[in-house]
Amino acid sequence: MRMRRWNVVLAALALSASACASASREPEAPAGQDLAAAQAEVAQAVAEGSDDVVSGAIVVDFKDGTTKEQFDAWEQEWGVDLEFNSLEGPRTGVTLAVGVDGVEDVLQRIRQNPAVESAEPLMQLRTSYTPNDPQYEAQWNLRMIDMPKAWDGNRGKGVVVAVIDTGIAYEDHDDFKQVPDLKGVSFVKGYDFVNDDEHANDDHGHGTHVAGTIAQATNNGEGVAGVAFDATLMPLKVLNHFGSGTSADIADAIRFAADHDAKVINMSLGGGLYSQVMASAVEYARKKGVTVVAAAGNTGRGKVEFPAAYPGAVAVSAVGPSGSRAPYSSYGKELDIAAPGGDKRQGDSGGILQNTIDPRDPSRSIYAWYQGTSMAAPHVAAVAAMLYGAGATTPDEVEQALYVGAKVTENQAWSEEYGHGVLNANASLQAFKGAGPRWPSLGWAAALLALVLLTLRGRERPGFLNVLFRPAFFVPLLLSTVGFFFLRTWFAGAAGTAQDVVSVASLPIPDWQRIIFGRGAVNPLFYSALIPLVLSLPAIAWRGFRPAVGGLALGFAGFLAYAAWVGAPALAWMPFTFLAKPWLGFNTVVCLVIARAMLKREDA
Repeated sequence: MRMRRWNVVLAALALSASACASASREPEAPAGQDLAAAQAEVAQAVAEGSDDVVSGAIVVDFKDGTTKEQFDAWEQEWGVDLEFNSLEGPRTGVTLAVGVDGVEDVLQRIRQNPAVESAEPLMQLRTSYTPNDPQYEAQWNLRMIDMPKAWDGNRGKGVVVAVIDTGIAYEDHDDFKQVPDLKGVSFVKGYDFVNDDEHANDDHGHGTHVAGTIAQATNNGEGVAGVAFDATLMPLKVLNHFGSGTSADIADAIRFAADHDAKVINMSLGGGLYSQVMASAVEYARKKGVTVVAAAGNTGRGKVEFPAAYPGAVAVSAVGPSGSRAPYSSYGKELDIAAPGGDKRQGDSGGILQNTIDPRDPSRSIYAWYQGTSMAAPHVAAVAAMLYGAGATTPDEVEQALYVGAKVTENQAWSEEYGHGVLNANASLQAFKGAGPRWPSLGWAAALLALVLLTLRGRERPGFLNVLFRPAFFVPLLLSTVGFFFLRTWFAGAAGTAQDVVSVASLPIPDWQRIIFGRGAVNPLFYSALIPLVLSLPAIAWRGFRPAVGGLALGFAGFLAYAAWVGAPALAWMPFTFLAKPWLGFNTVVCLVIARAMLKREDA
């Protein structure tokens, strides 16, 4: 009896050891709800064309022992062409298929086969660049804008960024010393407009701190990291050791930068009064293809300061570590985007850390935590440099990528506190790679066209193809949904009036309001049925004009419907933001009524 009891104990121990060994060899799969959530996230990534998934590719893991002859026999049913992924394939059962249409549908069919252990989209993984700068971990701001992923793309190599500020501690000259964490950074010749010489050295500390955020020497085993650390800096001193300067010096510096091959200008400075001299300088730089970035101001009030408020400048507000607008940050209708500027209410570590000079002794280097929209602007300027490094050629392209990639806040496409959202470097670079027309607007217009034609009776209905292939109908439809987007590529070198024409025509007609009224809240007269309605009046008598008005109205309907679907933009003059979607919905219906009237054939 005792012997039998020991045998039972030993058997139980053996089973327990075996189970432990199995557990150590095979990781547990996510359970129930976690697995479903993970699979839903993957499906969403496939649908959105995420760069984490290889487009049109799947991986199928068969049970060990499944032969190529077996899965070849199933391929026709599945609609794929599978091949072993590597020489290990016959042993591991891992196979690959590319050029797959309808990935999720195909995977559903494959997963039903009992010989399949798993089937999923092919994932794409990459290195995440982590610099070895010892204080990098303290730079919450770089992780907030997703810099580790963005650095895998490019780092702004060769792009000149002009820093119009108090100067930069970039050289050893007289009593001035280069700060250690700028050694190895590329510089081009600048100018000191305060003292009228060629040595734009910093005697305040502000400009050096700003320059560090843009292009601090990175992965050099010292100090902290910068955003676009392969970019080239142009030091332009316009502010004295008290931190103040004149509009004349700043205007001259802007023109100097534009005339000396800068692609980006950063101005972490501002004031409350309008200057035509400075406004003209910003316009001059913009027309020469320079992206001008400026701090919105630190008043905490709803008014963006100049030069950020000038047309052609990218106005930047500041957020703290929480991602919310910092209490000191100015905001308003001219705002374009938000970026980390710091909030030290909970301590210094809530600020932005960079290497700069001791204001009391310009020859002494320190690491300091600053806060302000002055610290936010250089993040945007640096990402702009990375976009130019990725192949952008115009300020319009850069701004579009910045705004599309920004993280939307409060479910608003634009707001006075955050502009288009909080800067995200990686998303903006990905947006630039996929930049192009907003095809969904055209898709909505096509669906609404089908709806309109189906509501017409037989004799009243024009032929589907007859409508689509009439240039008088299709060209206005294209103009009002995606614009002549290809003009930016064809006429990339256009300047002056030609550049203005290209800028307008390459945008959908509702977005022409950007050119006419500037940025900020969308003008509701353009995001409405007003233009099709006005043009429909002469078409009542002039029948030959009706196809064009019909195409225009249908294009507006598709554009407005898509704008409402993805999250209505902030509309000027609207007392409450929730009224934006009803406004867009109502005007979509009006456009459809106009389109139906214009496309309707009269009975013989």
